[in-house]
Parts: sequence; structure tokens; C-alpha cells
Amino acid sequence: MQLTDLRGRRVAVWGTGREGVAAVNAIAPIGPADLVAVMDRETYAANPWTGRLADLAPLHTGPAALEALLRADVVVRSPVIGETHPWVVRLRQRGTVITSGTALWMADHAAATVGITGSKGKSTTTNLISHLLAAVDRPNVMGGNIGIPVLDLPPADRYVLELSMYQCADLTDSPDVAVLTALAPEHLDWAGGEAEYYRYKLNLVGHGPRAVVFNAGDDRLRAELAARPGLPLVPAGVPAPDGQPAFHVAPGPDGTDWVRLGTEPIFPRSALRLVGRHNGWNLCVALAALQALGVDCLAERDRLAAALDTLPILEHRLTPIEDPSGITFVDDSLSTIPQSAIHAIEAYADRPLTVIVGGEDRGVDYGPLREFLAEQQIVATLIGIPDSGARILDTVKDLATVTTVLADDLVEAVRLARERTPAGGVVLLSPAAPSYGRFDNYAHRSRVFRQAVADTAG
Repeated sequence: MQLTDLRGRRVAVWGTGREGVAAVNAIAPIGPADLVAVMDRETYAANPWTGRLADLAPLHTGPAALEALLRADVVVRSPVIGETHPWVVRLRQRGTVITSGTALWMADHAAATVGITGSKGKSTTTNLISHLLAAVDRPNVMGGNIGIPVLDLPPADRYVLELSMYQCADLTDSPDVAVLTALAPEHLDWAGGEAEYYRYKLNLVGHGPRAVVFNAGDDRLRAELAARPGLPLVPAGVPAPDGQPAFHVAPGPDGTDWVRLGTEPIFPRSALRLVGRHNGWNLCVALAALQALGVDCLAERDRLAAALDTLPILEHRLTPIEDPSGITFVDDSLSTIPQSAIHAIEAYADRPLTVIVGGEDRGVDYGPLREFLAEQQIVATLIGIPDSGARILDTVKDLATVTTVLADDLVEAVRLARERTPAGGVVLLSPAAPSYGRFDNYAHRSRVFRQAVADTAG
């Protein structure tokens, strides 16, 4: 469904955050027969619905919100409106068309788009692809889940979009190049289960992409793609099993890691300052995406390596905060699942390490975190914060190399971490859980963490 298909139809925009605002601004000029906005509950992201917005799409709340949805021919939902919402279930039963701003936009722009998704790594990989394309004279606009909502994007020859599972779920068109970084259970309350989460996430590749670039180092992703035959797969991250050249990281003659295409060295892994094995995978996936877009990465190796030195650093993703004490505090507030915390811990496991874990408890299985800590014999102190912190600590409390401490809140956790971490060590905020409940979002959690670091520095 394209935006122009909404002409003459009754349309309800569900949600008043930035995606809802962008949808109303894009749909109103099309000429729908009726355009309304709906908000089923107050959220931190809601915008004041007054003035021009209220004129374009009158807002319905409370019981009137459901009535407005039931009158609509098409419902354009914001990302937070999940499949398990009882109103969504009722609309599905009625046969109401449910779509999203991302799906409407993609129907018109798929051929010019690189779409990136994954349970972890999608922000970094999106940032890498956009930055490296620009470095080799391929201008592009970056947006989606990172930056600008797609319906607000300016005209461009090439788009590089980070897409969440929410944004992938309603797509009826795949981007020209689809990029997949990793899969792990997340947002199960939205999707209705683990299998459903994977299905909605991989809807990105379900509608005829020209190329599907994926991290072949991720076991779950590899297994899910194997169950979907016929996709134009481009593996990256590990040597390709069929002998075809693939971007991966391997030691060079001097023993240091190099990024390679097959057997051909491209540049040292250290050209990318982001730490962790997972960021090596992200870089290889990004390079494979460039290759799929026609960039000769071997010929452009010097410009690509130089560009990595000027890569913009994403906030809240393994962002170091230097401290006069000699302790390095690391803001990884974007870590919302155990697998993200595993990769963060792996990156700093060679230093004295304290990890702050816990957040909104969505019933996620923390067994993989325990298995990683046990198998790698990681020596660390884990400080748990509400609401899931106590459950995480209970999962790992019997490990001989792990010390567990429970804190009342994030501010106390920072104080306890400072007391227990020696100079030269790392205090890592990698919560392995969403921020909601105690914080507005991950950025709010990050601000509280950084302020606590500053307040305890004296």
C-alpha cells in the first residue's frame, strides 16, 4: 500500500509520538476522506496535539479512540502498538487494514533503500554503512529508527535506514539491500512469542530484496534464514562455507587481526576503534552491504580505512566516560537483551570489571548470560538494579568467578561500583533489559548514569 492509496479513504493514525506526527503530515495532503488521530494511553513520547495537528487530524482518546479505529478503513500504527494489543486483535478480526508509516514510505522508496535490522548491532551497522558510503562518494540519507522518521526524510538517491522489529512487521516491500545483524529473543510482549518475533523481524526480507547481507557468525540468524530458501544471501563475518570470498576478521602474518575479503587483507581491524568481536562482525556486514551496492571495497580500501577514523560515535552504545579516578565508566544503556550484555562484557573482560544489570522485567531468559560467564570464566562483579536485577543475580550467584551485589537504584549502583572497582578497571552499564518502568527511555537511563558518575567523582 502506497501513500496515494489512502486518497478518499477513512484513515486513523494510532499514536501521537514522532511517528504519528510524521504520518499525519504525510497523509493529510493526499486527501483522505477522513483523517483522525488516536491515543489509547498516555506515554512519555506523546506530543501536544493542538493547533495545526488537531486541525488536520482531530484526536480521539478513551472509549472514543476505539470507536474511531473501528470506523477506519486503514489504521496507521506507531511502532509501540503491538500485535498482542486487544484492539489490534479486534481490528484484525474485522479485516481492517493495519499498516505503518515505514510500510507506506517503503512502498515508494524500496529500490533506493538499504534496510538494516537485528536484535543487536543495527545502529552501529547503519552508522557504518552510511558513513562509508559517503566516504566513497555515494551520498545518502540516514534515518528510520535512528535519527529521522522515514516519512520526514528529504528526497535522496540512496537511503540507509535502521529498522526495528516494529517497523519491519507491516512491510509489504523489501528494501533493495536488506541487512541482518543478529537475532535473539526480544520484544516478545509486542510480538506474542519468540517465533512471532523472528517472523516479524525477518519480514524485512520477505518481499523480494535484491540482496540479503547477513552476519553468518550469528547461529540463530543463520538457522532462521536456512528455513527460508530462495533468498539471495550474502554472508559476512566469517569465512563463507562454500569457499566464496566473504568479509571476515582473521589474524595477519604479524598476529594482529585484519579485515579480509576471502584471503585478501583489506586493512587492520584496529582501523575501527569500536571494541568487541561483535563490532568486527558489524564492520564486515557493512562492507558486504557496500559491495552489494557496487562499491569495490578492495580498490577503495584506503579511503574506507581512513573514513573509519572519523566515524561518528553513537551515544549509549559502549560509550566510554573517562574519570579522574582512573576507572573507565562505559555507557551501554542501549543494551536491552542478554546477548548485548554478553558482547559488552566480552569487550572488557581483560580488565577488572563491574557490570550494572537490570531494568524492566519482560521475563527474558538470562540463561545465555550465565552460560557465557561460566564458559569464559569471566571474573566480574555484577550489581543488580530493579526490576530484573535480582533475577539476573539469582541466575549467576553460584558462579565462583562472579560476585553479586543488589542495589536499590541506578544511582546507588554507581556508588557501589566505584567502591568496588580499582583504578584501571571498568564500570559497565549494560543492563540487558529495557529502561521503561523506572526511566522514560534508554537516553533517560543514560543521563541518570552519567550524572551519578559525575556526582560520585569527588
